[in-house]
Amino acid sequence: MGHTGSTAEPLRWRLPARSICVRLFLTCWLVYVMHFATNTVREVYLALAIGDHFSFRVDEYANLHPDLFEKPGHGWHIGANPGASMVAAVPYALARPLIDRVVDRVNRSRAGREAPPEYRSPWPMAREFFREAYRRGLDVKFGLAALVMQALAMAPSSALGAVAMFRLLRRLVGSDRTALWLALLYAFGTPVFFRTGYLNHNMMLGHVAFLGWLAMWNPGGSPRWSPRARLAAGGLAGGAAVLFDYSGIVLLGTLFAYGVVRRLRDAGLPAAVRGGAWYAAAALVPLGLLWLYQWRSFGHPFLPGQHWMPPVEWIDRGYQGVGLPQAELLLALAFDYRYGLFLASPLMVLALACPFVDRGPRRRLPALELAFVLVSFAGLWLLLSGVNYTRLQFNTGIRYMAPVFPFLFVPAALVLVRLPRPVVYGVSLVAVTEAWCLAMYRDVERGLGLLEPVLQVFVGGFKLPALTVVSRMPGLFGDYVGQGVSPLPLFAFAAAVLYGLWAQPATRRTPS
Repeated sequence: MGHTGSTAEPLRWRLPARSICVRLFLTCWLVYVMHFATNTVREVYLALAIGDHFSFRVDEYANLHPDLFEKPGHGWHIGANPGASMVAAVPYALARPLIDRVVDRVNRSRAGREAPPEYRSPWPMAREFFREAYRRGLDVKFGLAALVMQALAMAPSSALGAVAMFRLLRRLVGSDRTALWLALLYAFGTPVFFRTGYLNHNMMLGHVAFLGWLAMWNPGGSPRWSPRARLAAGGLAGGAAVLFDYSGIVLLGTLFAYGVVRRLRDAGLPAAVRGGAWYAAAALVPLGLLWLYQWRSFGHPFLPGQHWMPPVEWIDRGYQGVGLPQAELLLALAFDYRYGLFLASPLMVLALACPFVDRGPRRRLPALELAFVLVSFAGLWLLLSGVNYTRLQFNTGIRYMAPVFPFLFVPAALVLVRLPRPVVYGVSLVAVTEAWCLAMYRDVERGLGLLEPVLQVFVGGFKLPALTVVSRMPGLFGDYVGQGVSPLPLFAFAAAVLYGLWAQPATRRTPS
């Protein structure tokens, strides 16, 4: 249409950055919770024990999970670090009165029943787990607890990571709108979407370390915190990374090196030494909590829980399954068709091109920060290529490399915005399609691996993991769910909520 006069100014949509952050967080949280998966992972058992008894012992769940084991004289424990369980125990403890009431009522209504209803899972171990949990009166408790932990611990963690990504990228690309779309791409176009389906310590580790890096970097130049406080925040994040998983030792080291080098460059050697001391002192807080957990659980503060595990597959290689890097595992971590990083998230390939792309004076990642990202990625990749248990990812999808997702996405995003717009749209569409299908279907063990969820969704229609589980329990929920439960009503509800969340009055563009 042609010009109609000076009063016909174009309309624009405008939100302040703080409002965008709130809406982005709520958007991510809502979508993540909708894609909740009911998996009762080992971290759930420890969270239950902490929330129920303020104890690290999981004796009441003995033999329900292969990663639960007994150490004579110390009881049953999980073979993993406790960080994610400690975080998840907080919302569970708050919700416990309601959960206990529901569980008690359900178990009383089942009094006298012996045989559990049929669970039509394709996995024999899942069917056996359900039967045993039902017999013990724990099935409803596990389901409600896993939902609370995902909705109030895991999903907020990843949503906060998306907000942090937005705040960083708006500084690097100079546009709130571009940064918002990139943050949404990070949230829903990478395996962050998939890994947030249930409590996952690897993804939590990555976001904690990412926040620590941003605190030390201070890309906005805020004077609110002193350099010492920023190094202490980085130390807390680095120590917390190890509290979540021993693979976090790589990020503990690279965050320390980054903080010291940055302080050395900005203020000289004495300030760098003092900053390193602040980092180390702060890191000792979560590390001390880890040592306390190991001492209380196994009788030794410095030996990991894996040291006490009974023999399992791959444990005879190296120290409890951990040895030197192996070329086979290096390739598998990157390109295995079921869990390879660059197949699960093709966007991450762009990060490797960042050093060779003309990023311009504004849209660039400084050399020190780029070096930190690439060294952290390489260090974690090398470490995990010596962990023989990485081969077991075939049954859960990409997991071990999850801590590098936020770090690699930053240079990948800066390369992406330099590409032609049609290429950007095409790459983003492929990334979101793969990530969403993976979050909906989740099974990468059978068939075509990472391509199987895409095929299943395109052929069988939209899914939601929790509804898939419900549809496999016709004996519990009635025969009317035997043909599946449609997610479309929930999608429509979410779409209405999100529209209301982002809708705002249009404002007139100020004439130049």
